[in-house]
Amino acid sequence: MISFLSEVIGIRDDMYLGAGNAFMSEVGEALDLGKEEGVLNQRPALVNLQCDMDHPTQTMADFLHLTHHFASSDGNSSIDNLRGKKIAMTWAYSPSYGKPLSVPQGVIALMTRFGMEVSLAYPEGYELIPEIMETAGTFAEESGGSFNVCNSMDEAFQNADIVYPKSWAPYKVMEQRTELLRNQDTQGLKELEKRCLEQNAEHKDWECTEQNMKLTKDSEALYMHCLPADISSISCDQGEVSAGVFEKYRTDTYVEAGYKPFIIAAMILANRFENPVETLEYLMRRNDKRIHI
Repeated sequence: MISFLSEVIGIRDDMYLGAGNAFMSEVGEALDLGKEEGVLNQRPALVNLQCDMDHPTQTMADFLHLTHHFASSDGNSSIDNLRGKKIAMTWAYSPSYGKPLSVPQGVIALMTRFGMEVSLAYPEGYELIPEIMETAGTFAEESGGSFNVCNSMDEAFQNADIVYPKSWAPYKVMEQRTELLRNQDTQGLKELEKRCLEQNAEHKDWECTEQNMKLTKDSEALYMHCLPADISSISCDQGEVSAGVFEKYRTDTYVEAGYKPFIIAAMILANRFENPVETLEYLMRRNDKRIHI
């Protein structure tokens, strides 16, 4: 019934590793079939609001934020301005576990397409899905950028233009968690959480602080986060980022978040019109005023 009454379907399914993205693909195929067989009058757009593999609305909002932040002196926000910029996508400590892999995976898979130098850092054992890491390496090679992996936040921060410290659960842990969720094993989930929190606690030094920000380019790298961040002494005793660093970049992170609705709107527009650029130019030429009732 949703497909009969809707022009757009948004799905967020990041809980089950190996299932969320597959489910979205199945929904898309069902919509295609319904349209082809004349059951549906229209084929609704399907927007991935986050899955186990990727978080495209977030990472494209991040990318749009970067194009504006690194715009040239004449205001040109061309994506070419990002070529050669270094972004450090790093794990960071959190007092919670089970955070999805989709944001770091989306970041490394998108930024490597545009000639950026992408440095992925995490403690040993906190790997991402191997296929996505391989894809990021391929994109970097094709775009003339670079992709490297290390086990040191400080190393990743060295001379970085952008830092993105964000906690996530280890890939292997998410596999175990998925199996436990499917089996409705409540006790198993509690035991897994206990082990993971103990493992996280071994890496409390993985925090974005004023000290390691000094390692970045001119000590002024752009701090990014998908929000909400675990802010030390604010939202938790110790977390992903110090209160001082977050406060310095608080407005920047809000601006970053503000691009997401425009990304979703662009996805919808691209689905509805054969030539979305031409459609936008037409609307701009009309210059219709908004009507307030």
